[in-house]
Formats: sequence, C-alpha cells, structure tokens
Amino acid sequence: MVKLLYATIILGLLAFADQIVSRCPGGLHRKSFWREIPRGDAPLRYSVRYMQEDDLPQVAEIDREAYPTQWPYPAYAYKRELNNHLASYIVIVETGVAWKQTGRNRNGHSLLGPLLQWFRHGSRAGAGTAKVCVPYIAGFAGVWRMLDEAHLTTIAVRENRRRQGVGELLVIAVTDMAIEFKASVVTLEVRVSNHAAQALYRKYGFKDAGTRKAYYSEDGEDALIMTTDVITSEGFQTRFKELKEAHARRMAEADCLAASIAKAI
Repeated sequence: MVKLLYATIILGLLAFADQIVSRCPGGLHRKSFWREIPRGDAPLRYSVRYMQEDDLPQVAEIDREAYPTQWPYPAYAYKRELNNHLASYIVIVETGVAWKQTGRNRNGHSLLGPLLQWFRHGSRAGAGTAKVCVPYIAGFAGVWRMLDEAHLTTIAVRENRRRQGVGELLVIAVTDMAIEFKASVVTLEVRVSNHAAQALYRKYGFKDAGTRKAYYSEDGEDALIMTTDVITSEGFQTRFKELKEAHARRMAEADCLAASIAKAI
C-alpha cells in the first residue's frame, strides 16, 4: 500500500513537471509558433496545422500502419521531436470527422495514460464526465531545418485515406513550410522500391541525387536521395503554384461529388 502511494505521488509530480515544461518558452507547445498554416487555397475538407501533443496517439496509430516493420516504435520519440527547435511536424485534420478511441489506441498505447490524465485533469470538478470530440487526423509529416535545407524526415497517410490527395497535400504543405523557413531546397530519402512515392515527388520537382546503401535497417533496402531545385526560383514557384491550384480543384470537385452522392442516398 505504501509503495502504491509513493508511485502515485511520483506520477503526480511527473505529470505536474510535464505541464510546467510545456508552458516554458520553447517548451512542448511552443504557443508562439503553433498556428494553422495559412492556406487560402486548401480544400475545405482538410486543414493543415502544426502537430500538438494531443495528436500523438493518432500519429502513433498512423505511423504503425505506414511502417509496420519499424514497430514497436517508442511513443516518446515524437513527443521529443515536438520539443526540437530544428524540427517541425504538421498534421492533416479532416473536417467533420471525429477520431473514435478504442482500448487499443487510447492514450497513445500507454498503460499509464489514464492515470496521468487523471492527475492533469481529474481533480477538476466534473472532469472526465463529458465526451471530447477528437479531430480526425488523416496524415502527418515532419521536417528538419538544416542550414538552407528543409529535410523531409517522415510522411505518412492513414490507410483508409490513401489515394485521395492527402499525401499530395502533405507534400504541398511541406514545400510551403520550407518556403516560409526561407530554405533553398527540400530533400528526402525514399525506398528504391516505392515507385508511387517517387512519382509524386518528381511531380513536385524532386530529382534523383544519389543512393544510400542499406539505409533501412529493418530489411537492408537502399534509399534513393531526392532533392528539389532552388524553391525560391521563379521557375519552381510558377510550377508549384500551378500544381497547388490543380490539386485544390481536384479535391473540391471530389468533395462536391461526394456531397451530391450523399444527398441522393
């Protein structure tokens, strides 16, 4: 009983310390930096914003779907990345759809999640009695800023949202973000066997720049290095604008068609 009491106190202190860190300048939430990315041409169905700590359970879920051979992946890794001032992570949020939590995905696969949530919120009157509508995340991406380079470190889309323009929207948002950061180029690695992803990247101006042998440790597959031309050049900007507008039109048309079908049913 005494050991349980000590454990409870320690967990409470850890939760309190986590809250303090998140409020510090440059801490987890980086409130001065968190904002929805301005995208006037974005389709209404989806919005793009910076990743938050509350998104991590869904991010872990999507990551496991996209990269099953790399699991189990430590859940704290993405949380640590949110506190990395050289990294920026974004998510695609689907309008009008809520994430349904299950016993498997609730609290980011953590057994301590419910207890930590109680310490953070449970002491408030009525806490935990109302259902919270959690926005549905369709995909996410991460970028590291290195000198004049924006390096795409990860990109993933939910299995049930693939081939619907979400991956392309992530590439667009990453490129917009790189331009905002005043980067000169965007770089990435992709599996040599992932021809679909390579085709999308080439569409947005990425070119082959080399190979990293046995880059993927889980199976030893090589990685193709790809990079854009200078993203601030007039030629790149013109082509990028055309691609963004075309993508927005396609997404809007798909939404209109889906709405028409829904009304007819």
